[in-house]
Amino acid sequence: MYPPELETKIANWRAKQLAGEMTKEDWREALAALRAGRVSALTSSESAKRKSAPKVIDAHAMLDELDGI
Repeated sequence: MYPPELETKIANWRAKQLAGEMTKEDWREALAALRAGRVSALTSSESAKRKSAPKVIDAHAMLDELDGI
């Protein structure tokens, strides 16, 4: 899910939290890293939705084309 280097940082943050050693700087770094992942996931999700969205078909234009055949 996350890149290996971020997985390592997450494990370190968890260990620090369990030991009660998380600093404000650790929290800032953790939240910034996790938010960055969510933003990129949101961006890729939105672009995937745009790519897979059905195209609007103009039925009247299609019928006009058939009349011309």
